[in-house]
Order: sequence, then C-alpha cells, then structure tokens
Amino acid sequence: MSLLTSSRRPATAFEQPLPRSAGRRPGPRGASARKQFTAWLFLVPALLVFGLFAWWPIVRSLLLSFQRTNLVDPAAWVGLDNFRAVFDDPLLGTAVQNTLLFVGLGILIGFPAPLVLAAVMSTVRRGAGVYRFLVYLPVVIPPVVAILLWKWFYDPGSGLFNNALGTVGIGPFHWLESSDSAMLSLVLEATWAGMGGAVLIYLAAMVGIPGELYEAAEVDGAGIGRRIRHIMLPQLRPVIGLLLLVQLINTVQVFTEPYVFTGGGPQNSTLTVLLLIFRYAFQDGAYGQAAALSFLMVLALALLSAIYLRATRSWSTS
Repeated sequence: MSLLTSSRRPATAFEQPLPRSAGRRPGPRGASARKQFTAWLFLVPALLVFGLFAWWPIVRSLLLSFQRTNLVDPAAWVGLDNFRAVFDDPLLGTAVQNTLLFVGLGILIGFPAPLVLAAVMSTVRRGAGVYRFLVYLPVVIPPVVAILLWKWFYDPGSGLFNNALGTVGIGPFHWLESSDSAMLSLVLEATWAGMGGAVLIYLAAMVGIPGELYEAAEVDGAGIGRRIRHIMLPQLRPVIGLLLLVQLINTVQVFTEPYVFTGGGPQNSTLTVLLLIFRYAFQDGAYGQAAALSFLMVLALALLSAIYLRATRSWSTS
C-alpha cells in the first residue's frame, strides 16, 4: 500500500457532500410569485372597500335608472321610461343651459384668476407664507359656512358689497334676487372659495421653472409680458391643461352654491343639472329618473373629458 492510499480516511458527517436540493435558494420565479401573492394579500381589502363604496353604487344607479321604485317596495322594471320622462321634462333644457352658463363664467372668471394671483405671489419675498395661508384659507372653510357668509355680503339692505358700493354712489344691487345677476354672484363666490388649491399648484410649478431662462430673457431685453408669454406659460402648459380639465368637471357638477344660495331661483335661473337630480330624488320621489339623469351626466362628463384630452394632448406635452 502506498503512502498516498494509506493516508486516506473516511469523510466525517460534516465533510459529506450536500445533496443537490439542500441549501438551494428559491429561483426568481418562486420569489416573484410570493411577492405577488403578498401584494395581492394587502391589496384585496382595499379593492373590496373601493368596489363596495365606489363601483357598486355606480352599478346600482345604472340598474335603478331602468326601474320605478321608492327604495322600500319591490322595484318594477320600466325599461327606458325614466329616460323618456327626463327628456320630456321642460326643466331639463333650463338646467343644462344654466349649467353651461356656470361653466362658461367659471372658466372666464375663475380659471385665469388663480394663475394671475400665483404669478403675482411668485414675486413676493417677504411674508410669502402669510399670503399663501390667506389664499388657501377659503378652501378649508366649510362650503355651507362660506356660502352663508357671502349671502350676507350679497344682502340688498345691509350687505357688505352694497354698503361698499354705496359709499361711491353705486347701487344697491339685488345680487341673488335678480335672474340677471344671480348666476354671476354664484360664480364669484365659487371662484373665491376654490381657487386656493390652484394657486398653490401654480406656485409649486413656477418654482420648477429654471431661473436661467428668465435671466437670459432679461438680458435679451424681454419685458415682463414677453417673459410670461414665452417662458412661464409654455413651462406651465401641462399644469394648466390638467387644472382646466378639473375645473370643467367640477363646474359641471355644481350643486352646493345654487342649492344653498337660491334653491335654483329666482325663476329657475340658477337651476343646474345636479340640482334637478336632487329634486327628482328627494322632492318628487322619482329615484329612477334621478338615476337616469345621473347616468346621462356621467356619460356627458366622460365624453367631454375624452374630447378634451385628445384635443390638448399635443398642446400640453409640447
């Protein structure tokens, strides 16, 4: 026996080679499956809550639009009768016209106001936080409280606006009692109450504009107007497009202002589509008609959003 073979000894248990399967880590496919399972485990409760409180009411409303019911007795299927009743209602045209008027005035007055105010506030260095707080303060005031406050402002006898205008010999005006000025009065309050968030968004977007662009424009002799037109507005295009779409959707769904201010009057001059839906459901008990008009409104908003996004796609990304 050679020296080499005589020095060999049997391997101990710790020196035995491990089987192929021992100590092998799970492959990337198994780890990915476990991660997906864990993600779904946390996601399912949120999906259930979202489906219960968001999607189920939509489905239930769609089913309700084809039924006649008082929400207590068994419902009766009536097909398209609710939609026919809605289209035959003479107030539908009035409500649509008033809603479009509110949307138009809201865009004309309420859309440029936050942008102009943000542009002015972006130049303020001292007390900027105080000004931002004052601008955003109306947003945190409960809507009904703000409307009741402005209702006192609009009072034809002792209201703040008529008293202020009276000092220069103007007025008094019947802001909410006249069908000529009621809708404009609602738009002014809605603009004041809702523009704080848009102002802060514009200010945050303006911070991201490189200062070198303004410096180069100033060196080239560009005035404030040219700097706004050729630098600030092009840089803010995506934000402007998004906020315009949000305002379109919000103004189409206006309800609180006409309901609390005027109740749809005077002479239905502030009756909006959402207020008409409220009347169908909670004054007339016609829940099927209310659901039908709600479904038509959802379709109109979806179509409006699709048309707007398609029309402004190149504008907002250029």
